Amino acid sequence: MLGRVAILLIWIALTLAASIGVWRVSAREGLARIEAQGQSDLRLASDRLVAALLQFREVAVLAADHPDVVALAGRFAEGGKAVGTWRDDAVSLTLQRLADHAGARDIWLIAPGGTVLAGPADSPDRVTMNRALARAAQGATGSEHFVDPDTGDRLFVFAAPVFASGGRVSGIVLLRLNAEDVEAEGRGNPVPVWFTDADGVSFLTNRTDLVLLSEPGARPDPATYPAGSLAGVLHLRERNLAGHRLVSGDGSLAGPALDVSRELPVIQMEGHALAAADPVLRAARLAALSTAAGFLAVGAVIFALWERRRALAEANAALEVRVAERTAELSTANEELRRTQAELVQAGKLSALGQMSAGISHELNQPLMAISSYAENAELLLDRGRTEEAGETLGKIGAMAHRMARIIRNLRAFARQESEPATRVGLAAVVESALEMLDERLKRAGVTVDWQRPDFPAIVMGGEVRLSQVVINLISNAIEAMEGQPERRLTIRMARAHGMIRLSLRDTGPGIRDPERIFDPFYSTKEAGSAEGLGLGLSISYGLVQGFGGNLRGENVPGGGARFTIDLREAASQPRPTEVET
Repeated sequence: MLGRVAILLIWIALTLAASIGVWRVSAREGLARIEAQGQSDLRLASDRLVAALLQFREVAVLAADHPDVVALAGRFAEGGKAVGTWRDDAVSLTLQRLADHAGARDIWLIAPGGTVLAGPADSPDRVTMNRALARAAQGATGSEHFVDPDTGDRLFVFAAPVFASGGRVSGIVLLRLNAEDVEAEGRGNPVPVWFTDADGVSFLTNRTDLVLLSEPGARPDPATYPAGSLAGVLHLRERNLAGHRLVSGDGSLAGPALDVSRELPVIQMEGHALAAADPVLRAARLAALSTAAGFLAVGAVIFALWERRRALAEANAALEVRVAERTAELSTANEELRRTQAELVQAGKLSALGQMSAGISHELNQPLMAISSYAENAELLLDRGRTEEAGETLGKIGAMAHRMARIIRNLRAFARQESEPATRVGLAAVVESALEMLDERLKRAGVTVDWQRPDFPAIVMGGEVRLSQVVINLISNAIEAMEGQPERRLTIRMARAHGMIRLSLRDTGPGIRDPERIFDPFYSTKEAGSAEGLGLGLSISYGLVQGFGGNLRGENVPGGGARFTIDLREAASQPRPTEVET
C-alpha cells in the first residue's frame, strides 16, 4: 500500500515538474518572439522620429542660408544698434512662410547677442541665450527641448548659425517645433511607445497618459517638468524568465507586456516600447495544462496497468515497450518542431529588417538628394539675380516633396508585398528626369553622358515613381563605379523588340565582381560601414522591375565596364497618344 502511495506522489511531482518546464520553455520562446517584434516596432518608430527631427534641423540650416536672412544679419553686424530698430517685417514673413511650409511652429532670426532681428509679431526684442543659441553662436548647430512655461507646450528648438562672407557668425536662425507635431504619425499605433531624455522624462510618446512622466529613480527639475512618475502608470513585476522584464499598467496599458528599449544617440534620447505578452503567457499556461492532463492520463493508465501487473505481466511489458517507442517518437517530433519554429522566427527577423531598412534608408535617399541639389541651384540663381529661374527651381523642390509622399505610399505597398496597378509611363521622360536630378552629381564626378532619345514613343507599363527610383539607382551605381577611372562615360540607349522596350546603361568602370550575386539582398561591394553600402539597392530595383512584369539583369562588357539592362512590357497604343508620355 505504501509503495503505491509513493509511486502516486512521485508521479504527481513529475507531472508538476513537466508542466512547469513546458510553461517555462513555451513562455521563454514566446517572449523572445514578441521581444523581437517589439524591437522591430520600436526601431521603426525611432527611425521615423529621428528622420523627422533631422528634417526640421535641415530646415533651420537652409533658412540660415537664405539670402534675405544673410543680408539682414550682415547689416546688423555692420551697423549695430546705432542705426535704430532692426526688426524686419519682410524677413519675418519669409521665415514664417518657411515655418508653415515645413510644419514648424515658427522661425526666428537672432543676433549673436540675443537681439531679435526677425520673427513672430509677438516675439520679444531680446531673448536669453540658451544652450542651443550659444552653440549656434560658436558656429555649430544646436538643439534643445523643454516645456514652454507660458503655454505648457512641449517644444523642440534647433539653432543654426548664419555666416557672413568672412566666415564669422553674424546671426542665428532659431526654429521652434511642437513635440505633438512629430508624435501625430504614431498616435494610431497599437504598441505604446515613449522616448525619455537625459533627465529620465518621457518627452515624446504616442500615449497621452505617458506624457512628461519620470522613470523610477529619475529626479528631474520640478521647475522644468511637472511632477509625475511612470511607476504610477506602469507597475513593474519581476518574472524569472531568462531576464525578461514584464510590466503591467492602467487604462490603455493594461495587461502584462515586455518593456523593450533602444538608445538614440542622434537625438540624445532612449526609446521604449511595450510588446503585449498576455497571448504568449496564455498559450504557455494552456501548454502546461495540456501537459499536465497528458501526464495525468498516462499516469492513470500506468496505475491501472500496475494493478493488473500480476495477471497480465507479459501484455503489460509489451505495452510499456510500445509506450516507450511512442514517447521517443513524440520527443523527436517535438524537437523538430522547436527547430522549425526557431528558423521561422529568424526568417521573420530578416524579412522585417529588409523591408524597413530598405524603405527608410534607400527609397527616400534619391528625392532628398534631388531637393538638396535644387536648393543649391536656387541659392546660386538668387545670388545672380535670376529670380524667375529660382522660382521655378523652388517649385521643383515642392514637386519633389509631393514625390516623396508618393514614394512613402509605394514603400508601404511594397512592404505589404503589394503594388499599385501598372499604368502607361513614358520611359524616355523617366530617364531624362533622372539625369536632370543627378545633373550636378554627374558634373562633379566628371561623367560624360551619352544619351540618345529614341525616335519612337517608348511607352511602357509600370509606375513612374518606382521606375524613376530604379533608373536613379542604376545611374548612381554607375557614377560610384567609375570613380577614379581615367575615362568616365555613361552610355544610355533604348530599343524595342518583341513587344518589349529595352533600356541599357553602360559604364566604363571596373566591371561587376560577382555577377551571379549582385541582386542578392545585403550583398555589396562597397566598404563596410558605408552609409550607402547596405546591399539592398539592386535587390529592391530587381523586385520593382519584376513587379511590372519586366526583367533586370547585369553583366560585364568585353573591353571593360558593366551594363545593366531593363526589359519592360510596351504599353498598348491609344487612339491619341500624348507627347507627355513620350
